[in-house]
Amino acid sequence: MMSIKTVNALSHYTDWTVGHVHSGALGWVGLVTMGSMYYLIPRLFGQKQMYSMKAVEVHFWTATIGIVIYIAAMWIAGVMQGLMWRAINPDGTLTYTFVESVKATFPFYVLRLLGGLLYLGGMLVMLWNVIMTAKAGRVPSITIPAAAAHA
Repeated sequence: MMSIKTVNALSHYTDWTVGHVHSGALGWVGLVTMGSMYYLIPRLFGQKQMYSMKAVEVHFWTATIGIVIYIAAMWIAGVMQGLMWRAINPDGTLTYTFVESVKATFPFYVLRLLGGLLYLGGMLVMLWNVIMTAKAGRVPSITIPAAAAHA
């Protein structure tokens, strides 16, 4: 979408671009990393799964809802900023000042904060789950044949 000239003209330097980047960073990179950690951490501590699988679900849905609120607010704010910045009066002057556009986007910054707090809350659930998994962990007993032969 952003490679289309008219879309780029509207969205460039606005919160749309920031929301676009965060959707990839929080959504794709963040969730893939968390999923990988949920697979690897129990094995690191000799467990078959995390301490609480329900907490994994809570984390997933909290993070997902947080991401959706976060990026939707950014995308809406970005479109609004782009439209306000290109609005002109009949005499050719700008209709809105930059400060007016910032004031108009304030509710979306509050939504962005809410989405970010939900995402962070999900990470705190994960931290608790990792700590509990580590506490319940055990050291697997593995004999290494080469070391036993030299002893």
